[in-house]
Amino acid sequence: MTIPFPEKVLDVSGVTVRFGGLVALRDVSLSIAARSVLGVIGPNGAGKTTLFNVICGFVRPEAGDLRWKGRPLGKHRPDQLARLGIARTLQGLGLFGGLTVLENVMAGAGGFARTGSIAALLGTAGAARDERELRSRALRLLRELDLADVRHHLPGALPYGSRKRVALARALVSEPELLLLDEPASGLSMAETDELAARIRALTDATAVVLVEHHMDLVMGVCDEVVVLDFGEVIATGSPDDVRADPAVADAYLGLAPGERPSA
Repeated sequence: MTIPFPEKVLDVSGVTVRFGGLVALRDVSLSIAARSVLGVIGPNGAGKTTLFNVICGFVRPEAGDLRWKGRPLGKHRPDQLARLGIARTLQGLGLFGGLTVLENVMAGAGGFARTGSIAALLGTAGAARDERELRSRALRLLRELDLADVRHHLPGALPYGSRKRVALARALVSEPELLLLDEPASGLSMAETDELAARIRALTDATAVVLVEHHMDLVMGVCDEVVVLDFGEVIATGSPDDVRADPAVADAYLGLAPGERPSA
């Protein structure tokens, strides 16, 4: 049975974050629709990573609020994200060097298991069932991402593009309703970036995606809507075509002429 999604999965309203005298975000508002791709772009230091950290519970805003599927979201912790239905990839991959590819992916749903850590330590039947289900889910993702043949390898033995796919599989194993992708195309070849674009669009069958990225061809090609941050403020919101033609966006990217694409 298909469970209907609400129109929006996440609303960010009037969020302001200060670090000492530095305003990292000022009155930032945006909405993420179910089964859509929202791009968040802007120059370095615009506040994109801070926005992700607010959504994930690493940073508490000074003002503003968040609503997850219509309910207030303000006291959550990063370790609760999987149970909420939110997953995130990191710029620096964050893979565990001493774990195999399969173990890394399974670790992505550690907080999603029905049984607790005590049950796992005691080796209960419920814990064993959870592990079997999680292993099966992880193997399915590895097959989909063409990584099944290297499931017993350590990540450090893989090419960078493959490690990026491992990080994506780890984020997807908890079957999130919202996936936050932090510069997923950095370091990828053109062919790998094209493959990534196709995967992102395919994810929207069940998942909303927020994409922070400097690769403008990727952003403009896969996003339904784009939000532009500059010095912590939203300076433009709209379709990729509207944002591309906005003079304020061109100014934010080092004074480029309106309509000219900023490069990574």
